[in-house]
Amino acid sequence: MPRIASTSDLHLLHQQLQNERSKVRTTITICAGTGCQASRSLAVMDALKSELNQNGQAQTTHIRPTGCHGFCEQGPIMVIDPGSIFYCRITPQDVPEIISKTVARGEIIDRLLYTDPVSGKKVSSEADVPFYRAQDRRLLAMNRRVDPCSIEDYIAIGGYSALAQTIGKVEPDKIIKEIMASGLRGRGGGGFPTGRKWEECRSAAGDEKYVICNADEGDPGAYMDRCVLEGNPHLVIEGMMIGAFAIGAQKGYIYVRNEYPLAVKHARIAVEQAYQYGVLGENILGTSFSFDVEVARGGGAFVCGESTALMASVEGRVGEPRPKDVHTVVEGLWRMPTTLNNVETWANIPSIMLNGSAWFAAKGTDRSKGTKILALTGHVKNTGLVEVAMGTPLQTIVFDIGGGAPNGRMIKAVQTGGPSGGCLPVSKFDLPVDFDLFAEAGSMIGSGGVVVMDNKTCMVDVARYFLTFLQDESCGKCVPCRLGIDRMLEIVTDITEGRGTMAQLGLLKELAETVAETSLC
Repeated sequence: MPRIASTSDLHLLHQQLQNERSKVRTTITICAGTGCQASRSLAVMDALKSELNQNGQAQTTHIRPTGCHGFCEQGPIMVIDPGSIFYCRITPQDVPEIISKTVARGEIIDRLLYTDPVSGKKVSSEADVPFYRAQDRRLLAMNRRVDPCSIEDYIAIGGYSALAQTIGKVEPDKIIKEIMASGLRGRGGGGFPTGRKWEECRSAAGDEKYVICNADEGDPGAYMDRCVLEGNPHLVIEGMMIGAFAIGAQKGYIYVRNEYPLAVKHARIAVEQAYQYGVLGENILGTSFSFDVEVARGGGAFVCGESTALMASVEGRVGEPRPKDVHTVVEGLWRMPTTLNNVETWANIPSIMLNGSAWFAAKGTDRSKGTKILALTGHVKNTGLVEVAMGTPLQTIVFDIGGGAPNGRMIKAVQTGGPSGGCLPVSKFDLPVDFDLFAEAGSMIGSGGVVVMDNKTCMVDVARYFLTFLQDESCGKCVPCRLGIDRMLEIVTDITEGRGTMAQLGLLKELAETVAETSLC
């Protein structure tokens, strides 16, 4: 196992790995993310290894298990290179034919190809699948290029080169200015400018500073952070390291919710490998910069997605939020200045440092730059993870990528932003994905959940569902949330069961505004 002690060591290893991989004749990439594992992709992988060994093709064929490819409902997904041949809904029984025909002779098996539901045509190449073609996949496209449990795979595609070009070579203030110029805003909730957060933390007084990756992600229907951390954990670690160098931190935490066992596993493996290779620890790449990372597993509380509750949980205390009179960039973890960003935000940092702020800012709107990963679920034909440029209309996401509602029904609305967000009716589907425009319309992008609802959905039932969820997940610390949500749920339940009165609507509105404005989280 090579230990990387300098930038030249990293560059040399990168070249060696590329040379080794160029000798492989065929690469079979199979999704081994949580969704595809549920569809038995690991059994398919075992069958592949067995068949290749029996046929004597194991030496010339590389099997690469990867994180999520995005098109979750078509899993297990397989891509065979060269040719980018796209097979979906594979079973172990399909493997002998795949090896004997596609791998050995280059023949395409029609029954394993994706069928476009609109045109009825078979699609043989991954790039031609309409679900992918309408997207702008900067982060998600990297998932299929790496085995998440292999640091060598990550280094082979240029991993940690952004770190090498940054630490010891670019002044921390210049890094922060580059992030500010990119227009990157936090991908986990309200869209706060990332560069401003880093700047405030760097200027805050404190002997120690921390960076935290928030991978708690508790919104119903949201699983973007899970799939990025599962599929490319080293990308997240590299982003955290660049951020830590910029603000002056030497310690970081990856806080993963307990319900994401695969993300916890892959994050821990990635951290261990980074230490073994010398990418984490003391004097990284021969510089004076030292940095340590620890994976902290959450306790399953929705409220721990909130920054102060998350930090309390990391400290070993009950996960409860605290008042926001002092920001966490000034007084956060262990009462020290702390920068907290979510998985997707950290994952964007290396490419910004490699390609420049102008490259990142070239995508998106005036106030919302880059791309955004969305979890498209609900009453829609094509469910899965979607990555689009900011500014893409909801219409494009729901109908062009999602394929519209199944069974010929009409789409009624989408719910975005989880319990803190809102519902946008079909009349607002010309609205572009933009932090500020979504807020002005009465919703929010949040972490990126997009739940599509057809015309058989009762919106009052939707409100009751989210209120029930919030009632179950409330930590109970503050009165507005503890009592206000209970009372709102009572009123909405009365309405759904036929006992509602017009007089209750005014109280419901007043309660909703009070809870939103005065609760701690």
